[in-house]
Amino acid sequence: MFDDLRQQADQADRDENQAEDEFISEEDDRYPGGYFLGMTPPQRFIISIMLLIMVCLLGTLFMLVTGKIWPTFM
Repeated sequence: MFDDLRQQADQADRDENQAEDEFISEEDDRYPGGYFLGMTPPQRFIISIMLLIMVCLLGTLFMLVTGKIWPTFM
């Protein structure tokens, strides 16, 4: 019973390491070539800039509507 205990423990460690290696390799293959949501990094940058501009515009319009700021020409 105790004769093969060390061999069984070594085999269990090898199986765990192999499972972890397979899990890590699956994560690395998620975004091949730097793509995320099917876009390249420059495309994602343009989308983020457009989102920033939209948030600034909507925030400014909301403040105009609620009367928190006044345009100088009125």
